[in-house]
Amino acid sequence: MSKTPGTPATDRTLTRGRAALAALLLSATPAALLPTAAVAADRGSVTVRAGATTTEERDRIDAYWTPDRMRLAGALVPEITPVPEDDHTPDDPRPLPVGTPDPGTVWTHGGAVDRSVGRLFFTFSDGYDGSCTATVVTAANRSTVVTAAHCLRGVGSPAADDTWRHNLYFVPGYRNGTKPLGGFSVRSMATSSHWDAEAGGTGSDAVAAAGHDTGMLVLNRSADGRRVAEVTGSQRIAFTRPVAGEFVDTFGYPKDRLNDPAGRYTGSRVIHCAGSARPGPAAPLLWGESCDMSHGASGGPHLTGFDPRTGTGTVVGVTTTTEELAGGSAGTLYATRLGDGAHRLYDWARDRAV
Repeated sequence: MSKTPGTPATDRTLTRGRAALAALLLSATPAALLPTAAVAADRGSVTVRAGATTTEERDRIDAYWTPDRMRLAGALVPEITPVPEDDHTPDDPRPLPVGTPDPGTVWTHGGAVDRSVGRLFFTFSDGYDGSCTATVVTAANRSTVVTAAHCLRGVGSPAADDTWRHNLYFVPGYRNGTKPLGGFSVRSMATSSHWDAEAGGTGSDAVAAAGHDTGMLVLNRSADGRRVAEVTGSQRIAFTRPVAGEFVDTFGYPKDRLNDPAGRYTGSRVIHCAGSARPGPAAPLLWGESCDMSHGASGGPHLTGFDPRTGTGTVVGVTTTTEELAGGSAGTLYATRLGDGAHRLYDWARDRAV
């Protein structure tokens, strides 16, 4: 990750965009975490934002996300960044053995995860595009998607338009600039109200490290009237306490090579990591596994009980950051584990009509 001389490393979350240079998560330590009393005082609050609610707005967003715009989402200077080459790693229908460690490779084994996980595109308030990762989860409305809160907004007043992302668009199964299962605009979204801090108050480093980096989306129907889970299927979701050493499979769309020639990934294909979970020494509410993913993987699912034959598991967390925030060994990808706060967001989303 890039560093500015004389300052902490910037953009410790994994969104990587021009607006993200404000360093959404900076070198949190246990002393910087939100006081327990402050967390408890506002535990039940959910902050909601409307998305594309008219046909005209949905059509505009769908047309906005062209193949090359999707390929370059996250480039710091897209005007001069070459369009990345497509990744044609051959698919392999043979399933991996259950519990196979993986520090980061292209997922070639198909299954439900290849449809229910996708890239979440958005535009920062300064007009530059970015992307994260998101997952369709089982819900009554068949339209609920989970991601990281910092993929939806920065810290600040929810009434301030520039704290939110715009042109939000979910492409399940994204591959090489295509929309193999179509694209879905966002009807509404929600985060914890802990992101509502005023300027100069609590920073996003503390909010995320205190376990509030979860966001929920309710998607619009497709152009032909189908709900997203009717197209993609869904992953189970659970709100359980993490267990040290629990085996976790993680998926995401990292895109570090757009801005760093030494990076591995361009966001062209979904990447898989797997390993034993452990808490972050500097942020013990974040749990991670060995994984070389970075910018763009934010919001991606951390699944327990993953079955490589079917591509199904249970989402128990979403990617938040790397070891630069949470501590621990290099090459560790940390998740916000889904607890009571995430459960409240899910309860808000799961029955909403679309």
